[in-house]
Amino acid sequence: MADLTLLNMNMLYIKLLDGNVRRQCHLPLGPLYLTAALRSHGIEVDFRDYQLLEADDLFAPETLCSFLENPAPIIGISCMANLIPFVLHAMPPLKERYPDRTIILGGVGSAFIEEEILKRVPEVDIIHRGEGEQTVPALIEALREGKPLDAIPGLFYRRNGTVVQNPAVTRIADLDALPHPSYDGLDFSRYLGHNILGSRGCPYPCTFCSITPLWGWRAYSRSNQNIIDEMSLMYHEHGVRQFLFQDEYFVSDPERMIDFSRLLGKSGMDVTYKIFARVNLVNEESLKAMADSGCVEIRFGIESGSDRILQLTRKGFDSHSALKTVSLAKKHIDSVDTFYIWGYPFETMKDMADSIFQMITFRGMGVRPLPSLLTYLPQTQIYRDIEDKSKLEFCHYLLPEYMISGIEKRISVRIAIDDRYAGLFRFIEENRDIFPGFFQFDIENNILPKLHMLEEFEFYRSYEEDSCGAHSPSGASQASHH
Repeated sequence: MADLTLLNMNMLYIKLLDGNVRRQCHLPLGPLYLTAALRSHGIEVDFRDYQLLEADDLFAPETLCSFLENPAPIIGISCMANLIPFVLHAMPPLKERYPDRTIILGGVGSAFIEEEILKRVPEVDIIHRGEGEQTVPALIEALREGKPLDAIPGLFYRRNGTVVQNPAVTRIADLDALPHPSYDGLDFSRYLGHNILGSRGCPYPCTFCSITPLWGWRAYSRSNQNIIDEMSLMYHEHGVRQFLFQDEYFVSDPERMIDFSRLLGKSGMDVTYKIFARVNLVNEESLKAMADSGCVEIRFGIESGSDRILQLTRKGFDSHSALKTVSLAKKHIDSVDTFYIWGYPFETMKDMADSIFQMITFRGMGVRPLPSLLTYLPQTQIYRDIEDKSKLEFCHYLLPEYMISGIEKRISVRIAIDDRYAGLFRFIEENRDIFPGFFQFDIENNILPKLHMLEEFEFYRSYEEDSCGAHSPSGASQASHH
């Protein structure tokens, strides 16, 4: 029997009002890295990926419980913020079915709300924050042998009814020393998005970002050769022909990307790849090198066309730099996307107009602008800066794009809540401090006027045109009827 059942709950699942479903199945790199580390310590892992499940109702607690049938003594669940309400809502029936199992949460979804979860959801036993490759093996060993958890970093748990927080996990600086993700037994044909990791973390202090606080505003990168070696394994053994770099800081400087492009060219692999980048970390020489080596899509986080907003959010460049770099990228790379955030609490209608003007300019250049409603997650500076959190409101017909979970039905940016999930949304509304990402600041005066302006200029015309998620591999969107 396995020591640990590890469940991946990171998934993109969007239900449209017309009955269609859009799914994108990407390799779950975090759980696969953790699985490799655990197996290297002799720990048997039963890995299950929820995003591959075909079911009439993915978001019924009974479905999740059935998917976890006959689990190992320890159940680990990796989850992002958009699905953390569903996962927590499903914990009582899961624990009722398997009362002797230890349930551990990890991933971005539980980060910085660990204490609140443990106080309100007694079925969750332990929460882990941070990189798990060095600490989770020790946790599994301690649980198997009945040893105390005090010396294991990154843990939140109860002791005599009180929540205990252990010291933070030390960051892994040498990413090349990690074993490659565990692909044993994985059916690559079921994953149309083949992710690969170039770095972990980001040093920039953008106030809206939920990722950099998790990494302590520090980035570490894999060597280019180490990345190429893994690409070669996936290319030759699993037939991967397109790679998706989803991390924020793979493109950390022009020289790194020129060297990466050179090494990729020397490898002889006939591949394409897609990346995210900052406008201040590329130049024309690196953009041309990337295009020559197979880069077919680049996505820039612009976030605002207003210099005032860029300064307030500590973005690190101005609107002129954005315009210049995006123009250069479009000259060399076929597909260029630009992300924008709207709905900042301090954003005026003039600031919003500046963003829309820049988005229209890019649209005229053949660049795709992707607006997304601001998401307040607990670890973001922009959320912590709101003095009166009671001013955050839940809107029953509007959710930030990154909080779309599949529980609601969506048409463009608007949503409709299915009556079947009314209880789950009540759970969200009753726990604003745990799920602030589902809430907005001053809907009537701050959000709706800006949404109307976006729609007036023909943004949010459809889901397909305005998807703001991770890179969409060719053919990855699957339509079905339920």
